Amino acid sequence: MTVIDVRGTTALKLRRRDGDLRGAQSADFAARARVVAADAAASAAAVDADARFPEEAITAARAQRLLGVLVPRDLGGEGASISEVADICYRLGQACASTAMIYAMHQTKVACLVRHGRGSAWHEHLLRRLCAEQLLLASSTTEGQGGGNIRSSAAAVEYEGPRISLERNATVISYGAQADGIVTIARRSSDASNSDQVLVAFLRQNYSLEPVLAWDTLGMRGTCSAGFRLRASGVAGQILPQPYDRIHAQTMTPVAHLTWASVWTGIAAAAVERAQSFTRKAARQANGQLPPGAAHFTKAHSSLQMLRSLVAGSLQRYERASCDERALASLDFQTAINLVKVDASELAVAAVMSALRACGLSGYRNDSEFGLGRQLRDVLSSPIMINNDRILANVGAASLMSAVPASLTE
Repeated sequence: MTVIDVRGTTALKLRRRDGDLRGAQSADFAARARVVAADAAASAAAVDADARFPEEAITAARAQRLLGVLVPRDLGGEGASISEVADICYRLGQACASTAMIYAMHQTKVACLVRHGRGSAWHEHLLRRLCAEQLLLASSTTEGQGGGNIRSSAAAVEYEGPRISLERNATVISYGAQADGIVTIARRSSDASNSDQVLVAFLRQNYSLEPVLAWDTLGMRGTCSAGFRLRASGVAGQILPQPYDRIHAQTMTPVAHLTWASVWTGIAAAAVERAQSFTRKAARQANGQLPPGAAHFTKAHSSLQMLRSLVAGSLQRYERASCDERALASLDFQTAINLVKVDASELAVAAVMSALRACGLSGYRNDSEFGLGRQLRDVLSSPIMINNDRILANVGAASLMSAVPASLTE
């Protein structure tokens, strides 16, 4: 007598159907990202040369409705996963690093609102508007002399009845002048400690920006990360209901590091692809003999493979832990997610440098089809964007507390 496990068969069919739907959605995101990447690539040189906002690419992203993909469907979005957003960052990174980084920073703010603004009428309304109008959100985390120490705030939220106000010396607000809103950290109140922080969302009509510092840099010039004095006002409901220390650990740091790493991986991929084209062309012209720099192409390709594996594995780990607050708060996870930023940035720089050496003078020239000057300058921002030395110093003590694994599978 044959027993048919109907429940098991049904479950398998549901998993297959869900997998097919997720695959179709990912393919759709990829197709839309390719459209945006084409516009980004076409204007990337001008964006870099003029240090201007990549208006064409962001307009294309709005037209492709990519700014709200991370928002759940019940709030008007498409319920994309972090891995799907990271893949969009990777594709854009191959075309224009500034466009990709703007997209990554925007999605980090969206992720914070999605996870930590649930149940808040003001933030849910903002997410619906973001999807309907394809609003672009900027981030204000750097302040005064504190630099990249985003777990300490000087500016405090001031209260007057149901109204709030905030004045902040924001030495960096990437694309602040071009954004439709700004999400910023601040001290909870004037009598709170510097580490007792909240995250607040303001729309353009809620604030003014007084320029205090220009943006004339080696790379990532199109992010327009100028400094401003931010003066904002609104209602208390614009403060996310959960404390910032939870937001920082569960969402801000993991999503930022994973999407930034995806951008840097995209830059590295573009450089390696260019080095591959150079090496193939040189070999054809020399009757199959590889050029002197071929070994450096091998190094570049190896670095890129390690980088892709690092990012893919870290994305999977975050998605597995995302529903488990204890796992997200664990020492191992927090150490690993911080070191992802360090390792990814170092590998990306190594890949681009090796690609440059593979191309030799052709890679060094700005007027060459194999020129890698823009990719090199852009990727050199990665170790100093929240400085790797700061991160290593912060995780040093935690690393001393962790046991060295006794086997490969622990």
